[in-house]
Amino acid sequence: MAAPIINTGTCLYIEAMKAVAYRQNLPIEHADSLLDVELPDPPRPTGHDLRVRVQAVSVNPLDTKVRRGSAPPDGQFKVLGWDASGFVESVGDAVTSLRAGDRVWYAGDITRPGSNAELQLVDERIASRMPATLDYAQAAALPLTAITAWELLFTRLGVTSETEGSLLIVGAAGGVGSILTQLARRLTRLTVIGTASRPSTQAWVRELGAHHVIDHGRPLAAELRSIGIDAVTHVASLTQTDLHYPQLVEALAPQGRLGLIDDPQGVLDIRLLKSKSLSLHWEMMFTRSRYRTSDMAEQGALLARVGALIDDGTLRGTLGENFGRINATNLKRGHALIESGTAQGKIVLEGF
Repeated sequence: MAAPIINTGTCLYIEAMKAVAYRQNLPIEHADSLLDVELPDPPRPTGHDLRVRVQAVSVNPLDTKVRRGSAPPDGQFKVLGWDASGFVESVGDAVTSLRAGDRVWYAGDITRPGSNAELQLVDERIASRMPATLDYAQAAALPLTAITAWELLFTRLGVTSETEGSLLIVGAAGGVGSILTQLARRLTRLTVIGTASRPSTQAWVRELGAHHVIDHGRPLAAELRSIGIDAVTHVASLTQTDLHYPQLVEALAPQGRLGLIDDPQGVLDIRLLKSKSLSLHWEMMFTRSRYRTSDMAEQGALLARVGALIDDGTLRGTLGENFGRINATNLKRGHALIESGTAQGKIVLEGF
């Protein structure tokens, strides 16, 4: 990506921005797993693009997955980050919904450079104005998980405000689970059962509104029976689907729906779904931006709706810990905590 060349009258220089990036796939403990670098500024936006000055970011499991498994071309840097808040510096000629100066939040596009940089280009159709009641750090904790949870619940699983039944959320204390629990409890008639394995995370899930909390470290059918539930109509499996899959099939009522967002190891035997006529639904929040689907703007509209629900008190933020400034040292801490599997809520960083 070419950077603008500025003529000062005496010399030429390329505008550069601070960023955190990597060159090779390394364990997070390695000194070079993430690096503080300077990269050329992104160009002036065209088309539907916004150029955003990033103010805060959050860390998601996706960041660690890409860092471990997707190497940039030799000699090049790859910038991670798919959650951000900031303000619009300039807009492309096709932009209609936002303007310079607007405070925005978004989860970005996995095919483009990420948000761990001072400046980023993002399509207006997958961004929205930030909730008025949140600061930049609080706002950065929500976009990716809110989009994922909303699409999983309402688009993939087909739940509406009138849907009755029960929803089992496996991994309810994590980032997606924290917002999904609230959406299901506040906006639907479903009985919400969240899973969490530690006292602190179980308390968190109850605080978010789950009707019941069970331990996914124990047999799920027995855990459900202990709260008087024989079967559930919907399952949102957010983590370790491969470990729980047979139990999830057992827990689902006939004609139930199973949704998942993770990457199960090995092969899921879909034949297990047949006798109960169960359906399987996968959610990948980057599908719309990656394939430029005709309904791509639904993500911007979705974020605007979530923002309104935050502002009117229906939903609450899910910020867990603020790790300080956006730099390699602090992002390494965030990646390490995510990889430990013990994160509660979202990890955010703000300012360069």
